[in-house]
Amino acid sequence: EGCEFDAALLAASGGTEVVVLPTAAAYEHPDRAVEQARSWFARFGGTVRGLDVLTRADALDPDAAATVAGARFVYLSGGSPLHLRSVLKDTPVWQALVDAWEGGAVVAGSSAGAMALCDPMVDPRGGAFTVGLGLVENLAVIAHADGVVAASHRRTFELADAGLVLAAIGVRSALVRDADRSWRVEGAGPVTVLVDGHDAGLTALPS
Repeated sequence: EGCEFDAALLAASGGTEVVVLPTAAAYEHPDRAVEQARSWFARFGGTVRGLDVLTRADALDPDAAATVAGARFVYLSGGSPLHLRSVLKDTPVWQALVDAWEGGAVVAGSSAGAMALCDPMVDPRGGAFTVGLGLVENLAVIAHADGVVAASHRRTFELADAGLVLAAIGVRSALVRDADRSWRVEGAGPVTVLVDGHDAGLTALPS
């Protein structure tokens, strides 16, 4: 509940199928991630195609890359952003996702998915920064950032380079970049954009 903005994303894709990559959940029942997505998008008239890109070998598969290249909506599940990055980075599947996105497809990431799409990426093990996939650069996402601020979140703020944009996104919330490169916030929870420790607003986000 609270994530009905996914209906608008599905409509914006111009199709009804969502290709779900449960890569980040490879060690956490990836089949469940696909089934949850299937049940969720069915509410909006969408269908889900699960694509088991769980290992680096999977991400090198030309058939998997072709599926992603032809998708109008690609969804990256939650789980481990570190595993997601290590599997996808510099692979045909990742290049297919970038090409699809640049061609107008919708790309969405939940939790770990959102974190890994950016560069730099927050390492959830301690809050430091590491290399992300870089679909969006000079932006780092802090997921599940509502309620009490975790110690790792505070460390992230302290370690951020000057000028780096941090997006602290709460549960059941989304930060959406539209086709015209403008940003908006959707959902029930908070989204805070910070630069140098200060609330900077959506205009600080990279275009």
